[in-house]
Amino acid sequence: MTSDSLTPQRAVLGTWPTPLEPMPRLARAIGLGEGDLWVKRDDLTGLGGGGNKVRKLEWTCGAALADGATALVTTGAPQSNHARLTAAAGARLGLDVVLVLAGAPGSSTSGNLALDGLFGATVVWAGDADDKALDSAAEHVVEELRRRGAVPALIPFGGSSVLGARGYAECGRELLAQDPDLGTVVVAVGSGGTMAGLLDPLGSARVLGVHCGAVTDPARTVSELASGLSGTHCAPETLSLRLDQVGDGYGTLTEAAMAALALTARTEGIVLDPIYTGRAMAGLIAAIEEGDVVPGRRTIFLHSGGMPGLFGHAATLAKLEEALTFSSP
Repeated sequence: MTSDSLTPQRAVLGTWPTPLEPMPRLARAIGLGEGDLWVKRDDLTGLGGGGNKVRKLEWTCGAALADGATALVTTGAPQSNHARLTAAAGARLGLDVVLVLAGAPGSSTSGNLALDGLFGATVVWAGDADDKALDSAAEHVVEELRRRGAVPALIPFGGSSVLGARGYAECGRELLAQDPDLGTVVVAVGSGGTMAGLLDPLGSARVLGVHCGAVTDPARTVSELASGLSGTHCAPETLSLRLDQVGDGYGTLTEAAMAALALTARTEGIVLDPIYTGRAMAGLIAAIEEGDVVPGRRTIFLHSGGMPGLFGHAATLAKLEEALTFSSP
């Protein structure tokens, strides 16, 4: 067996490298120096509205193609960014896509879900399902597709697996090439693969994760993925992980996230989403207030995308409409 045969296949889906841009006005507003805060624009990855899942899908879809897959199956919430980008990846690669989503028809019609339909995906509603129930429903879908003669590949929740985390190990190396002196990278933690991948080239001292409520034990989830990727044990207690931004739950809008959304938009013209990047920015602001992130040290905010999800989040849209300023002509 050659060394090439041991290397996982990658399906190129994105536009690389993504830009690294300064955010001087936001930096000043949140207590950093003008040159301290930069944003890694992984919202500009190109495919299907962009976002961090594209880096992971390059590897998981590559493996699916290598196995002769004709269909992709994955799971998520109705406004899942991962589901939307899996649908887009399937369209790009000529594969059928089935999305097994928690909830019921009519529970959500805009945002990511509208794009799922635009990309031609089939949605299977799983009802009021937790992670285990979603996994079970997806396995049933896979079995049914096989009975019909298809070759389905099951893409993990959030695209987060040891294989998918390779995408963010690459991103970490990309960041080091763009800014060798980077101090802290701040990232939203959903299903864990983005933070886990960054840890491989950057180390735990330079990655600050902000838990968004998507998994019950984020430290263990990130630890297991990072350990699998590096081949050495990554202890959960060594991770820098904020747990204070979840609020009333994963799908809810917190006051801190709403404030972070508005401040980022009004100082830099950059749109965050209420579930992931809004919480991550709120976590960064809290870290500055507590002295964990300090002026004079280069901080990079990893923008993981998710704008379509904002348009499917009713509470956020209502807040934004309330904030509109009208004047008479």
